[in-house]
Amino acid sequence: MVDDLGWSDLGYSESSFYETPNIDALSKQSIQFTSAYAASSVCSPTRAAIMTGKHPARVNITDWIPGSDPKNRPLLGPVDLNELPLAEVTLAEAMKINGYTTFFAGKWHLGDEGFFPEDQGFEINIGGHHMGHPPGGYYSPYNNPKLSDGVEGEYLTDRLTDESIKFLDGIDEAPFLLYLAFYTVHTPIQANLTYIDKFKTKLRGLEIIGDSIKAEGEGITNLDQRNAAYASMVYALDVNVGRLIEKLKKEGLYENTTIFFTSDNGGLATLDARFKRLAPTANLPLRAGKGWLYEGGIRIPLLIKPANYRAQNRISSEPVISHDLYPTILALADIEIPDTTIIDGYDLAPILNGEEHLNRTSIFWHYPHYHGSAWKPGAAIRAGDWKLIEFYETNSVELYNLSDDIEEHNDLATKYPEKVAALKETLHARQNSMHANKAIINPDYQAKETG
Repeated sequence: MVDDLGWSDLGYSESSFYETPNIDALSKQSIQFTSAYAASSVCSPTRAAIMTGKHPARVNITDWIPGSDPKNRPLLGPVDLNELPLAEVTLAEAMKINGYTTFFAGKWHLGDEGFFPEDQGFEINIGGHHMGHPPGGYYSPYNNPKLSDGVEGEYLTDRLTDESIKFLDGIDEAPFLLYLAFYTVHTPIQANLTYIDKFKTKLRGLEIIGDSIKAEGEGITNLDQRNAAYASMVYALDVNVGRLIEKLKKEGLYENTTIFFTSDNGGLATLDARFKRLAPTANLPLRAGKGWLYEGGIRIPLLIKPANYRAQNRISSEPVISHDLYPTILALADIEIPDTTIIDGYDLAPILNGEEHLNRTSIFWHYPHYHGSAWKPGAAIRAGDWKLIEFYETNSVELYNLSDDIEEHNDLATKYPEKVAALKETLHARQNSMHANKAIINPDYQAKETG
């Protein structure tokens, strides 16, 4: 799991500035999902969905924890949970009770003391605590209560991989779940000193004409990948993915191990204009970025290398989403989910086995909160190639056909009112079925406007 890694941030997805040779090599030995989605446009809801197989609206973790719902806007965001409930049977708990050794390293962001990884089924927790970013930055000292400091100059991405490799040294013959949740490439954007000069040199060789930005509501979207520090972080990520794969191969584990590579939301490409700074990456051809329910905020990389996989470089355009990982992983491990457990995700095994489509009619997103990207409360649904986005502040909708408009430039809502009505009905029915929380009108804001 990579934090904030965008759909366009990798070599295999045609980034011309970032370099990811190890991840690109993995993509050639995996099923590559080109229409994979995060369960949310921000981190904690997606992480909760992966841990439970449930939609964030059902779990009632709909914003990053603890969120920052302002009190001076037209709407008030709902109060959601600040921790993953212990009553949920997590992926780690399901695997642990079925004989798997469970290990976690990196970003948790699903609760504070009493709700850490070791309270949710992981036997080992290295670095997972309540914060969503590395509090001490990417170099030791880390200021992380779950991670001892390293030697001077130690880099966090290297350290988490070191700990994962150390775990593999001690597993013997036991089946294992290794969940490596890198903090990178989340802010702070802090260059990897080993690789930064490589990308500064590369940047000097690029022809740059003016600023490449676009207004998105009250935000500014970056349209160009040219941040050398960010590129060095992506490259360091790739080096460490390569190290972990090399370790699996050395120990004779690679062939019989299923590997998932993904992100928790879209790349950070859009920021509120009031911040007066440019976001570190770009998601083109996708619109906007983290926080938004346009494609740039929710479409993510997903590679799955099944155990004993013999095909190469198969590409699936089937829409899939984060909470599909829970039933998929358990199915691949031959672990049955009790009939009494509600699961919103779909088992992707049919796709892994060569089928083209799942028997699913729609997927939806529920984000009734304000965000620092300038997103305002709303929701979205995709059914086939059609996608509808509902904006609560303005009581308006936008409609796109992604088959010929992945950039979401051509709003078709006026042209196809029947499609809008049908998608809204389905979206609201699905929200209601999960008792989704809601934003409400802010009476104090209204009073100020009329007074």
